Amino acid sequence: MAKDKEMRRKPDEGPALEEARLRQQAIGVKLRHLFDEVVNEPVPDEFLDILRRADDRRGDGA
Repeated sequence: MAKDKEMRRKPDEGPALEEARLRQQAIGVKLRHLFDEVVNEPVPDEFLDILRRADDRRGDGA
């Protein structure tokens, strides 16, 4: 019976499917690494100033 299952296996299963999974895994690893780099980048001072001014305005008006 196991041989019957192997013979009925779809052509997209097997080495091609395994290769696709490995590619997806590699893409996922690289994306996580890129995300970690972006998250750990320092926030520019100009942007922090904009946020501070927005907070000050919110405190004055609300």
